[in-house]
Amino acid sequence: MTDFKDRERAEEAHFALEEEMAFRIAARRNRLLGEWAAGLMKLTPEETDAYRKSVVQADFEEAGDEDVVRKLLGDLTAAQAEVSEADIRRKMEELAIEARRQLLGEV
Repeated sequence: MTDFKDRERAEEAHFALEEEMAFRIAARRNRLLGEWAAGLMKLTPEETDAYRKSVVQADFEEAGDEDVVRKLLGDLTAAQAEVSEADIRRKMEELAIEARRQLLGEV
């Protein structure tokens, strides 16, 4: 019985660790996305810092990535940047890989 309980606890701990890592990767990706978008909008370094934080915050509005895509698309369109939703989604995928690479490099 102890082996089963130990195994169950180990699986729960592993799941929690995976969830935490997924959260950290998404937050890092969103920060990188904010930096990318700020560059397209030609923001100052101070504005870039604030904008990166606002992109990370946008991800807490609803589950999934749609809130981030909506924010970036709206802001980039308002700034008259030539970027489509497909471009944003491609950049999200690319930066998710980079975020994972960065986080794993820190461990």
